Amino acid sequence: MNDKVLEELLSLVSDYDGKEYDGAYNIRGNGGCMGRKSTEHIKIEPKEGGSGLDIYVDPGTKGEKCYIPACISRGGYGEVVYNDFHIGEDADVTIVAGCGVHTDGEGEAAHSGIHRFFLGKGSKVVYEEKHIGTGEGVGQRKIDPVTEVFLEADSYLEMNTSQIGGVDHSLRKTSGTVGDRAKLVIKESILTEGEQYAATDFAVELNGEDSGVNLISRSVAKGTSYQEYHSKIVGNNRCMGHSECDAILVDKGRVNAEPALLAADLDASLIHEAAIGKVAGEQILKLRTLGLTEEEAEARIIEGFLEA
Repeated sequence: MNDKVLEELLSLVSDYDGKEYDGAYNIRGNGGCMGRKSTEHIKIEPKEGGSGLDIYVDPGTKGEKCYIPACISRGGYGEVVYNDFHIGEDADVTIVAGCGVHTDGEGEAAHSGIHRFFLGKGSKVVYEEKHIGTGEGVGQRKIDPVTEVFLEADSYLEMNTSQIGGVDHSLRKTSGTVGDRAKLVIKESILTEGEQYAATDFAVELNGEDSGVNLISRSVAKGTSYQEYHSKIVGNNRCMGHSECDAILVDKGRVNAEPALLAADLDASLIHEAAIGKVAGEQILKLRTLGLTEEEAEARIIEGFLEA
């Protein structure tokens, strides 16, 4: 790979070290395939007549990883990519995604990944996704992911997503349906600065008996940035749903949190929590007694908050 910006973005979003990933992988850079490998149990196939991939995980596959990072290293380019994940019954795998966008000029760098997850009975997936923007150009850096999940009975999907800085505009839409005894866990962390904008929109239907969802969002809005958090959990059966949004404001940052619940069954148990505030003064004071400046103390608190 001779694009140093792409290599840096890949290292930030998917721990790329210049060597081949340990597992199945597809590296997408500036709209093209920079490398692809399937394994015995994980097949990666390009979509016919379209932009994107079909990833097939064999039933019973255990302990394997699949990497699908996508990066843009120049302005004046935008793309929409469609990836479908077909997870066989009783499989247990980790999928590492991530997107980085970079611009040093006036043109916008934009990526939108449309992902669909189809989890077979008893399967388990841990999905890791990082988003980052870099570069000093005036063109906007945009990442607008859309995710749809379909969980069959006894399956489990954990999504750990983070926006770790530099993204000027992001709209993250996630929707899903959850079957009998299946569980969806989503943990997101978002940092915005300057005039950046970030919106999260969750919509989950708990259709199965004893199904569950846990949505946890932690965010920090700095400068004059603005964030929105919208979530809707619909309980259509005996189920357990939980939504939590915690945000810290710094400078003149703003956050609007609107969680919603709809219980359509007598045995649906749904809870939402939302908290927005500034960094606690006593926390800063405690760290300053350990020798940190006020700025260092605030940075340490924010880092710990987003990683919690």
